Amino acid sequence: MTDQSNYVPPKVWVANAPSGGTFASINRPVAGPTHEKELPVGKHPLQLYSLGTPNGVKVTIMLEELLAAGHAGAEYDAWLIRINEGEQFSSGFVDINPNSKIPAMVDRSGAQPLRVFESGSILVYLAEKFGAFLPKELAARTETLNWLFWQMGSAPFLGGGFGHFYAYAPEKLEYPINRYAMEVKRQLDVLDRQLANHRYVAGDDYTVADMAIWPWYGVLVLGKIYGAGEFLSVHEYKNVKRWADDIAARPAVIRGRKVNRTFGEPEEQVLERHDAKDLD
Repeated sequence: MTDQSNYVPPKVWVANAPSGGTFASINRPVAGPTHEKELPVGKHPLQLYSLGTPNGVKVTIMLEELLAAGHAGAEYDAWLIRINEGEQFSSGFVDINPNSKIPAMVDRSGAQPLRVFESGSILVYLAEKFGAFLPKELAARTETLNWLFWQMGSAPFLGGGFGHFYAYAPEKLEYPINRYAMEVKRQLDVLDRQLANHRYVAGDDYTVADMAIWPWYGVLVLGKIYGAGEFLSVHEYKNVKRWADDIAARPAVIRGRKVNRTFGEPEEQVLERHDAKDLD
């Protein structure tokens, strides 16, 4: 491996220069709001504040799947949060997610508004609220949650690790790209081995585990994220590809991927969603 840096970390780190890369303008070492702004509220009890990233898509897929399954109470307003412009640091957004990350949701169906943040928490909340896509039997529920939390722990290596250094960093560095490529391929092999014997990730039934994993790893093997399909030889993971194609064809997934989307073909972008007809 080539020598790429003579950097010696200081005794005490100080943020005295921009970090560089695609998201440098919104990186900062402190939490809390940067400006005062209330969030809009629409007509439905469920108010989603998000962007069509993999984490955001998890929730819009879940909501569209619930609606497709006949759960009318899952109607929702989806408001666009432009993270590149720092809208996640508004006082209103920080009030519902002190971590300033999308997606965040408020359920206004009860006596008091209830905030729900972190994509995995939102998926479990919705599954339990509507009694769908999360098995009730102990063994099946546990296996589903195993894989849901596998995604929560694994995806930062794919997104913040591999995706950042391969696609977004200001320069290509051999060590971090190799380090994270190796881990992503290991994770894809974990998933491929599981899917060799199961139709869906947690078994025979489609669950929140699939909804959480597909926007990251399914989209990756379909060649729609980071432009890294050839680099990672995603064609090797035939079971993941079979599963990814199956889920990509679901009508609710097609609809959910459009919500809060600001990139891709114009017909794939629905910046805000306030009614089912917005996606038609």
